[in-house]
Amino acid sequence: MTNFPGSQENQLSKLTRRHFFGRGATGLGAGALAWRLSREFSSANDQRHSQSSLHQPSLPTLKPRAKRMVYLFQSGGPAQHELFDPKPLLNDQHGEQLPAHVRKGQRLTGMSSNQSSIPLVGSPFKFSQHGKNGIWLSELLPHLSSVADELCVVRSMFTEAINHDPAITFFQTGSQIAGRPSLGAWLSYGLGNVVDDLPSFVVLVTAGQGDQPLYARLWGSGFLDSRHQGVRFRSGKDPILYLSNPDGICQSGRRAMLDRLSELNQLQFEQELDPEIESRIAQYELAFKMQKSVPSIVDFSDEPAATFDLYGEDARKPGTYAANCLLARRLLERGVPFVQLYHQGWDHHGGLPGGIRHQTKLTDQPSAALVTDLKQRGMLDDTLVVWGGEFGRTAYCQGPMGNGDYGRDHHPRCFSLWMAGGGVRPGTYGQTDEYGYNIADADGNPIEPSKHHFAPGAVHVHDLQATMLHLLGFEHTKLAYRFQGRDFRLTDVHGHVVDDLIV
Repeated sequence: MTNFPGSQENQLSKLTRRHFFGRGATGLGAGALAWRLSREFSSANDQRHSQSSLHQPSLPTLKPRAKRMVYLFQSGGPAQHELFDPKPLLNDQHGEQLPAHVRKGQRLTGMSSNQSSIPLVGSPFKFSQHGKNGIWLSELLPHLSSVADELCVVRSMFTEAINHDPAITFFQTGSQIAGRPSLGAWLSYGLGNVVDDLPSFVVLVTAGQGDQPLYARLWGSGFLDSRHQGVRFRSGKDPILYLSNPDGICQSGRRAMLDRLSELNQLQFEQELDPEIESRIAQYELAFKMQKSVPSIVDFSDEPAATFDLYGEDARKPGTYAANCLLARRLLERGVPFVQLYHQGWDHHGGLPGGIRHQTKLTDQPSAALVTDLKQRGMLDDTLVVWGGEFGRTAYCQGPMGNGDYGRDHHPRCFSLWMAGGGVRPGTYGQTDEYGYNIADADGNPIEPSKHHFAPGAVHVHDLQATMLHLLGFEHTKLAYRFQGRDFRLTDVHGHVVDDLIV
């Protein structure tokens, strides 16, 4: 395993014989333990030096197709039947019961399991084909349709989680259980510092959306070094909390304070050998540099009117989805390798037609604009753009259905997302059965859910993560970190690169 900077092997290699005898017990047992440890540390160093000829530590192990990535995460579970995966049969059988042979005993959430009726519901929105690949897109996505030739729509995503918190955590960290490092933290760990005055991992959240909660652990570093956690930019006077100098503190005074603080922290590190102390020093220094770099990035006054025509007038309002998409482009342009944008509001258990009209009005134009903007600037070819949520929605109605209104419950068996740029092959990948309930094979026949992991065309969450890492230059089985006696990675012990998604 590669010993990336920050791994436990690297930190242990700093433990000298002087530190050991100064802090450890004396006697024959301590001496024997020191001898044993010195051999292990020497072996670890030998392994590190032997691997240095293969690739530099803290750099991608493969030739990357993408240098940077922006992930437009749509929290709540966008309804694929209304956006990317038209199913005429649902309109033909609107109001009829979901056949038992289609459901095949799938567990339902507590929100619809007590329904005496689970009627199929068709989408009222029209679909048409776009671009040279004939991608089917809803009338709700007129702007996205204009960049259809750049899109790869994956219709055959599936996950194991049926409720929001574990499903979002699964997409963001590779585990349904909280505590693992996030995707952005893994990339920061693997890439190292790309620019010295901005974080390697920036998080943007649409303001005022509410709906399902988001937690800082979704962009946390888990058991990786804390310097790899995402830094959230906010709307308002201070984009980053506590970045500005307090009243009465001048810049030279802050610099002098940080210098003295660094000296004290360095003394503490020499005594305790705690790597988090070094991380604390590095984060203080980064924050000082960001006092100059951040204000210019969040100031859109240098953007021409054509930019706001492209992204929409909402881009002038800090904290909106449109403004965050524009800010994401500016961050990528300045060298930030990974930007994670969260947008809530897609959890349509009821009132879906009106709710999804509202959400697509907020997100369609800015999402398409980001793709267009990156292409115009010559950045799309080496920027990976990903758009999607944590699961899809059911083919049947949740709750009452009537007067053109309905809702859809959570559906993990099959759903859609799209990618663009960064070595992705444009077109449509995978398909679902005629009900949009199960992943289907090349002939349109539904595949048993138990066989999804091995079915051609089916894309598990870990498969998507492995493919994203591959495009960014990492072999997903090698981007690992030893913690509590085990090698951990984003894809855990699963996942494979979906070669058909790559040009």
